[in-house]
Amino acid sequence: MSDAETTGTCPRQHRPPLHRVVVGEPGPPRPAELPDGSHAWLVSRHPDVRQVLSDARFRRSQLYEADAPSLSAVPDLVNNPDLMFNQDGSDHLRLRGTLRRAFTPRAVARWQPWIAAIVEECLDSLAGAEPPVDVVAAYTLPLPVRVISRLMGLDDEVRSRLRHWSEHAFSDGSHDGREVETVLAEFAEFGAGLLARRRREPGDDLISSVVRAADEEGGIPETQLVQLVCGLVVGGHDSTMTMLGNSLLYLLGERPECWERLGADEPAAEALAERLLHLMPLGDDRGTARHAAEDVEVGGVLIPKGSVVLADCFLANRDPDLFPDRPFDDLFAPLEGPGLAFGAGPHYCLGAWLARLELRLGLHRLAARFPGLRLAEPADGVQWRLGTTSRSPRRLTVTW
Repeated sequence: MSDAETTGTCPRQHRPPLHRVVVGEPGPPRPAELPDGSHAWLVSRHPDVRQVLSDARFRRSQLYEADAPSLSAVPDLVNNPDLMFNQDGSDHLRLRGTLRRAFTPRAVARWQPWIAAIVEECLDSLAGAEPPVDVVAAYTLPLPVRVISRLMGLDDEVRSRLRHWSEHAFSDGSHDGREVETVLAEFAEFGAGLLARRRREPGDDLISSVVRAADEEGGIPETQLVQLVCGLVVGGHDSTMTMLGNSLLYLLGERPECWERLGADEPAAEALAERLLHLMPLGDDRGTARHAAEDVEVGGVLIPKGSVVLADCFLANRDPDLFPDRPFDDLFAPLEGPGLAFGAGPHYCLGAWLARLELRLGLHRLAARFPGLRLAEPADGVQWRLGTTSRSPRRLTVTW
C-alpha cells in the first residue's frame, strides 16, 4: 500500500488512517479559508512554518479579539483566551514559567522508573485477558490516563471523567454548543477546586508545584491557572492515547516486520517513536493559527498585517527539500532534520519529552511482552473515534 495517498472529503466513519492522509504539497504561502469563510493564509514549507511559529510578530492572543474571525464552530478549550497556548510575550512566559522546570528532559528522565512500572502493570493486566482483546480499552487509553493521574495526583473518580471532559474540550464542532459550554464550566470548576485543594494541602504532584511557582511569581490571573490545569489534565493523556492507537494500527496492519526489532532493541524503538511522531498528525485539522501583528514577508510572499496565518506542521514534515520522498521506508532511521510534531518557537509543546517517553516505552514494552501480537480484524474496517480534533481507533481488536 502506498505510503502517501491523497484523499479528499470522506464520510465521517470511512476515513483513511492518518499516516496516509496527505492533502496537497508544501509550497509558497497561499490563500486559504477559515471555518467561517474568512480569508487566511496557508503556510506549508518547513522553513516557512518554523518562521511563523517562532517569529514574535505572529501571535495567538490577537486571534481572540472582539472583531477576529471565528476559529471554532463551538466553544472549546483550545480556543479559550485564558489558555496558556493563547498568551503571548510576558504573559505567556510568566504562565509557562510555572511549568518550566517540571518538563525538562532531566525531570522527565527521573519519572521513567514509575512510568515504566505503570507500563508493566498495564501489560500484566493485558496478559491476564483472554484474546481477542480491544487494545484501546485495555492499554492505549489506561496507560496515559494512569500516568497523568499519578503526575497530577488525581483520584479514581476523576479518572473516570477524563474522557468526557476531553471529548468536549477538544470538540471538532460536531457537539451542541450549549452542551460544550456546560461541560467546560463543570471542568473549570474542577480545575479551580483542584488548585484550591493544593494550596491548602500541597504535595509532590505537578499541580502543587504549579501553585507554588505561580504564588512566587505573582500577578497570574486565576482564570489562566485554571485553564492551565484543565489543559494539562486532558492534553496530558489525549495526545499519547491517540499516538499509541494510530501507531499500533499502522505497525500491526502494515509493518509487522518491524515488530520484532521494536521489542528487542530499545534504542531502535526510540528512533521509531520519533519517526512516527514526525509522520502522523493527531487529527485531520492540522493548521495551527497565528495573527500577523504587522506586515511580514514569509517565503518571498508578503503577509499583510491583520491576516490569520495557518501553519501546517504536517505538510512541513513532508517537505521534500528536507525529508525524503518515501519517509516510511526505514522506520528506524534517524530523522533527516528537525521535526515539527511538537511545534516550534515559544509555544513549543512543554510535554514533548513526556510524550516521547510514553510512546517509546509503551510500544517497546508491548512488542517485547507480546512478540506475536497481531490484529484480529482487518485494518481497513477500523471504527474511528470521532467528534474531537484528534482521531484514532475507537476499538482495535488484537490477538496473540
